[in-house]
Amino acid sequence: MLPADTFKGQVAIVTGGATGIGNAIAHTLGKLGAKVVLASRKEAVLEKAVQRFKEEDVEAFAVPTDVRIPEQVDRLISETLNRFGRLDILVNNAAGNFVSPAEALSPNGFRTVVDIVLNGTFYCSRAAANHWMQDKKSGSIVNILATYAWTGGPGVAHSAAAKAGVWNLTMTLAAEWGSRGIRVNAVAPGIVVTDHASKNLGYDDPKVQTAMAETVPLRRLASTEEVANAVSYLASAYASYVTGSCLTIDGGHSLGRGMFGIIEDLSLRQERR
Repeated sequence: MLPADTFKGQVAIVTGGATGIGNAIAHTLGKLGAKVVLASRKEAVLEKAVQRFKEEDVEAFAVPTDVRIPEQVDRLISETLNRFGRLDILVNNAAGNFVSPAEALSPNGFRTVVDIVLNGTFYCSRAAANHWMQDKKSGSIVNILATYAWTGGPGVAHSAAAKAGVWNLTMTLAAEWGSRGIRVNAVAPGIVVTDHASKNLGYDDPKVQTAMAETVPLRRLASTEEVANAVSYLASAYASYVTGSCLTIDGGHSLGRGMFGIIEDLSLRQERR
C-alpha cells in the first residue's frame, strides 16, 4: 500500500467514478490524500457516491458528464479547476459493455460503446493535456483497458475493439506528450466482479463466478481494490519514469494458454496418469 499522503494536495478526475471499479479507484486515490472529482452521466448516482466519500473524510466533487460529448468534457475540466484550482491526475474509466454475437450487434450498439470507451478517452485526455500544456504543468493519465484488447473477446467485439484502440492511444499519447511532462499509462483488469458488469456480462451467478475462477492461475477473481491499487501506483510519483506501459491485473488469466487451452493444475494432471 502506498503512503497515506501519496497524493496530498493533488486533484484527480475519475470518469465513471460513481460505481464499480471507477468508484474504488476514486476512493483509493482519496484515501491517499487526493481531492477527487467524480464524472458520470447519472447525477443521482454521483451524489450518493459523493455523500459516501464525505462520510469517510474523502473530499469529493461530482460533475455530471457524458464523455461522448466534447463540450461536456471541457466543462468537466473547467469546473474541476474552478473548484480546486488544479488538476494532476486523470483516470479514464468510463465504459459501456454488453454481450452480443458480432453478427447480431447493431451499428448503434457498436458505435455507442466505441464512442464512450475510445472517443471519450481521447476527449478527456486531450482536454486535460491542453490544460497542462497551456500552464506548463505535468500530469498523469491512467486508462482502464481489458485483457481482451490483445487476445480478442468473442461476444464483446465492440468493447474489445474500443479497448484495443485505447491501448494504442495510450502508447501514442505517451510518446507524443512525454516531453511535455505528461505520463500516459494503462491498467488491464481481468475478471472483476461488480454489480453492473456481472449483470451486463452474465456472470452474476455465484456458481458461474466459481467456474470462472477455476480458469485463473491464482484461482480467484480480482477485487476492485486491487485494480485501484495498480492505478494509484501508476498515477503516483513512484512510477515517475513509467509511461506508455500497461499493468495487467488478471491473476494470470491471459497466460498459460497452449495446446490444451486453459492450463490445468499440473499436479492434477499428473494424478490422472
